[in-house]
Amino acid sequence: MSGSNIFGEMRRMVRTSGAVGGIAARVAGERFLGIKTDKAAHAEDLKALLGGLKGPLMKVAQFLSTVPDALPAEYAAELATLQANAPPMGWAFVRRRMASELGPQWQSRFASFSQEAAAAASLGQVHRAILPDGRDVACKLQYPDMASVVEADLKQVKIAISLYGRMDTALKNHEVYDELAARLREELDYTREAAQMRLYGNMLRDTPEVTVPVPVPEFTTHRLLTMSWVEGRSLQKRLEEDPPPEERAAYARGLFLAYYLPFYRYGVIHGDPHLGNYQARPGRDGVNLLDYGAIRVFPPKFVSGVIMLYEAVRDNDEEKAAEAYRVWGFVNLSRETMQVLSLWARFLYEPLMQDRVRPIQESDDPQFGRKVAETVHAGLKKSGGVTIPREFVLMDRAAIGLGSVFLRLKAEINWHRMFEELTHDLKEAEVAERQAQALAAAGVPAAL
Repeated sequence: MSGSNIFGEMRRMVRTSGAVGGIAARVAGERFLGIKTDKAAHAEDLKALLGGLKGPLMKVAQFLSTVPDALPAEYAAELATLQANAPPMGWAFVRRRMASELGPQWQSRFASFSQEAAAAASLGQVHRAILPDGRDVACKLQYPDMASVVEADLKQVKIAISLYGRMDTALKNHEVYDELAARLREELDYTREAAQMRLYGNMLRDTPEVTVPVPVPEFTTHRLLTMSWVEGRSLQKRLEEDPPPEERAAYARGLFLAYYLPFYRYGVIHGDPHLGNYQARPGRDGVNLLDYGAIRVFPPKFVSGVIMLYEAVRDNDEEKAAEAYRVWGFVNLSRETMQVLSLWARFLYEPLMQDRVRPIQESDDPQFGRKVAETVHAGLKKSGGVTIPREFVLMDRAAIGLGSVFLRLKAEINWHRMFEELTHDLKEAEVAERQAQALAAAGVPAAL
């Protein structure tokens, strides 16, 4: 590691270690010493600190807020509201960064390049540009020194997860950290993201409800990703305008297919399910899917395990559920622990069980999912706890994160039929063959 990276990491740790240490001190004080603290107020302070930082710690916080019981409820509730809204780099800075990626004459390679950022996120910012051949493109430029930022943030996350794990043994989260670290490091490589974007373009080629940008290889480096500009507007802002039911249903169908067609047909999941990664298309008939940095490729057998667990829940088959959990990566589960996990499985699969048009959740209680999670947590604690396998992390995050988006959509569709159309007569060997061909064509590494 270079000297500048070391100092960058040290500065990062100084800014964030107080927040992480504060969480640990407050939770430990209340748990072991009986000192009552205002965790909600401290969580607000933490959100303010993380929201003002460029970098992945905010992304990690969003991630952890969707993993049941990875953090205390007060912190999860506050961190779930974080959005990627860090202030963009100035034009002088952008010029230097672009020169380091495309050379000193980089501007001559564009017909035009907007000085103002169209969007700013946790790892980089986007500028709109036009290529000499007239193509309208988006240029995502990574912020400087992000490798050291990622490492500094991951150290803080590891400390936080470790301390919380010592205080609460219901869920053992060390595999969560391993998965987070691997995916975040991958996100730093924009050539990899370009390959993953090509992969999604191929997998969703025949899915008119979803638009995938097209990467431009000759204008892409490890820290610059250039892709076709897609017209659309924030899905969140469109929802604030109270669109009609048929439009909400179109968005729900588009998002369901964008996430689950790649998973069930190819064993690939998009691991960043928050509203900032979707746009409502101009025709209001579908969605644009953005940001392909956090992608998980699963062994085809894992896909079979997910379908197996659905069948086990549907048929109330404990033996099949036990085999499904084994395929998912859970080990040494007692019968009591499996029964507790099945409470969570029934919650996730429940919308798929009924062959009718319905909302994703029929309970009017906005805290219904949290209450189920708390019941599961209490049950796991009583049964001795469980180690979360790496394979579970992004799959569960996609289900919970996408479910929360569907709740916001207030869409009513036949979830059962959409699921059955994707999984009917699905064979593991066919998934393996499709996956191998798709990954090779896009240049994406095979399953972990």
